[in-house]
Amino acid sequence: MKALQHSLPFLPEEIQIISDKIGVVRNDSDIVFYNASGPIYMCKVDDKEGLRIAQGMFVDLKLARPKQIASALGVNASTVQRNKKKYQDGGVKAFAKAAVPERTPYKLDDEKCKEIQENIDKNLSIRSAAEEAGLSEGTIRNGLKRGDLKKENSENKPKSTSERSSQDQESESGIAVKRHSERFFARKGLLEEAKPRFEASEGVKYGGVLIALPVILSQGLLDIGKQVYKKLSNGFFGLQTIFLTLIFMSLLRIKTPEQLTRHSPGELGIVLGLDRAPEVKTLRRKIEELGNQGNAREFADLLARHWADENPDVLGFLYIDGHVRPYHGKNKLPKTHVAQKRLCMPATTDFWVNGTDAQPLFFVTTEANDTLLSTIENEILPEIKQLVEGDKRVTLVFDRAGWSPKTFKKWYDMGFDVMTYRKGSYEPWPEECFQEFEIKICNKKVKYNLGQRSVNMGLKNEDFWMREVRRLCDNGHQTSIITTKQDIDEIFVAVRMFSRWKQENFFRYMGIEFDFNHLCTYDVEPADLERLVPNPAIKEKKKSLKK
Repeated sequence: MKALQHSLPFLPEEIQIISDKIGVVRNDSDIVFYNASGPIYMCKVDDKEGLRIAQGMFVDLKLARPKQIASALGVNASTVQRNKKKYQDGGVKAFAKAAVPERTPYKLDDEKCKEIQENIDKNLSIRSAAEEAGLSEGTIRNGLKRGDLKKENSENKPKSTSERSSQDQESESGIAVKRHSERFFARKGLLEEAKPRFEASEGVKYGGVLIALPVILSQGLLDIGKQVYKKLSNGFFGLQTIFLTLIFMSLLRIKTPEQLTRHSPGELGIVLGLDRAPEVKTLRRKIEELGNQGNAREFADLLARHWADENPDVLGFLYIDGHVRPYHGKNKLPKTHVAQKRLCMPATTDFWVNGTDAQPLFFVTTEANDTLLSTIENEILPEIKQLVEGDKRVTLVFDRAGWSPKTFKKWYDMGFDVMTYRKGSYEPWPEECFQEFEIKICNKKVKYNLGQRSVNMGLKNEDFWMREVRRLCDNGHQTSIITTKQDIDEIFVAVRMFSRWKQENFFRYMGIEFDFNHLCTYDVEPADLERLVPNPAIKEKKKSLKK
């Protein structure tokens, strides 16, 4: 317990110790500050300037820390810091109040006051009462401060940010911990999950995320999450709270659980309908509990099904590309080519499938060093078949990494069209083969010089004709697009193929805004020892044989 070091035991019994150097005594009219030798400063209870001088002076003299003074006087620590700076810059004179001539309120006359008071008594908000009277909100608030108007239901007055901050810091059981009875039952394992309970609050820092909540719920995240995952172990924070916490973290760009420490748990708790948000170790423990249920694949599948049912047109053209996530940990992982760094380094690869509008549909995490071609064949096509209804044909759009005319023929017979860049060298076409097309993309006119032909892919023992569309660039380069889709004009072939950059933009946006490449944990999962991986030596021999 703190105690003042003094030689004369003349300190009052009712003194409140602020620090090991000063204490304070209050009565109905005065506030007196003491040190070990006796009283050193006194002012009236309602003397605001005197209290501000005390705050700035005691902190500047290092008799107490700002937080200690703030707690003792019931003000915000930032207020104490401002008064300290004011005292350092101008001393006591800086707090002197300039004489203000007495003015009578000319807008709030007796008749207006009576009208506004009636509206306030009807529980109208200050803004609504001001609009009814044709006055500004500030005029009404000034009237309340002067006492011309009264707000009777003060117990229902929303708490301000500073009031909430002070209460959160003063909570004995931890920052912003207020719902003690529910936490007691949670510790005993008798509470499945704390129910959300909202109350009026002013200036909530993160309140804007609630505007996006209806849109988020329409995406099916919460409903499907509750459908797939079982309830978590009994505790104060349950399945719904954890899902909403992760959703709000994404909206607020809180990219990792560790970043929660930089944000006010009490303010986050308000938007969750709780006293505070879960702390880092609690959130990590709950995420691990969700992961141990092993339902992530089912959750992703149901989300993709929900989105496809809501908007079937997203399945017309599907953009497929692999996203390499470099790994910098201590564990040994297979090396993969990382295009951004132009290096071969330890990494994991996810293959993303984005819809016609380039919004994400689903992704597949593959075994080490799986190629785009094998991933589409073994993982992606079965998923798409489950999403597509009837005999609707889907067009797969990808880059040269998936080039294989023999496989294109197989997929075409299965009901899938393909669209990709032609791989290898090819003879240029004469310029008279091209004509100019114009189209409006995002309200901007775009011109392409395009030409097209049918091309026999030269498969053994059979003919397989595909459509080749080329774009003639300003520098004379010809970009070749190969597709099996015959029912759209060449201009739309070019637009759809070049729109593949939307997926690259998606990866970049997700990396910047959501820390896409971050690994939530460095835990290691055992790999399948029976899996097949490329043999570099055989690959080199095949290259030599082809030459």
